[in-house]
Amino acid sequence: MKITTNKPTLIPKMYCNLFGHDYVISKKVTFHVKEYTCKHCKKQLTTNSNGNLIELTPKFKEINAILEHVYNSRRERSKKKIALSSIC
Repeated sequence: MKITTNKPTLIPKMYCNLFGHDYVISKKVTFHVKEYTCKHCKKQLTTNSNGNLIELTPKFKEINAILEHVYNSRRERSKKKIALSSIC
């Protein structure tokens, strides 16, 4: 049986240590909150309430999921309200 690990391989880890991480946006939660992933070592970050980048832990994943749900439902209500007011 082959055991797999979630540790990044040596080369991407060395690359990030030498040149720094190369983060790309992996998910847009709201206009201000985004989730980032490093192209090389797959490290995940998110923005906190102050706008700083912090590591994406299960706690912050849950917070971002709830925030995204609230944000999307509020946008949908706003769109419906605008559509109804333009009809009348």
